[in-house]
Amino acid sequence: LVNGASGISAGYATEIPPHNIEEIIKGVIKRIDKPNCTVDDILNIVKGPDFPTGAIVQGKDGIKDAFEKGKGRIIIKSKAEIIDQQIIVTEIPYEVNKAVLVRKIDELRLAKKVDGILEVRDETSKEGLRIVIDIKKGFEGEAILNFLHKKTDLTKSFNYNMVAINQKRPELLGILSIFDAYIYHQKEVVTNRSNFDLKKAQRRLHIVEGIIKMMDILDAVIETI
Repeated sequence: LVNGASGISAGYATEIPPHNIEEIIKGVIKRIDKPNCTVDDILNIVKGPDFPTGAIVQGKDGIKDAFEKGKGRIIIKSKAEIIDQQIIVTEIPYEVNKAVLVRKIDELRLAKKVDGILEVRDETSKEGLRIVIDIKKGFEGEAILNFLHKKTDLTKSFNYNMVAINQKRPELLGILSIFDAYIYHQKEVVTNRSNFDLKKAQRRLHIVEGIIKMMDILDAVIETI
């Protein structure tokens, strides 16, 4: 859930977006404290996916479906604003190639599929991502932006398909099932580690008990040596 996962196997595929680590930890703690908590309770903590590229996630119903059933559809929309005849994009959807996106917008301009774009350029620097689209005078930036959202990857859908190996079998899991599997796994890990430490301590105890008994008859031990 934190790192996300994407892959295809024979007869199975998985698509899990990354989520915020702090939210996931708090969600797991909630599940431990209240084993009967509902998806709605978890939604108050885990708001939805948290993509490293930012952007705006739309579709609360899709997130709830994914958390309940393991499948759901969300829309990821670029973060853009219109300033002084320029559209400035500062965040783009997850797994969208920035160079390909800039080229696609420029191709639409050259093919005259959209009127009003003067130039598009990539001004990304160490300060962060920045795509600038210059707009010709007399054209509405909002209309051009809406067109680009429809025709390019400025807006992209993402389909949850949370298939994971649970008890050695691939299953479509909701978030509560994933939490439960993780908690069960952690209990196993902690139990095994504790048993290992216990056996190690018991072996040490046998030696310590022998030393204690020896101290009571130290003179005889020295004489024997």
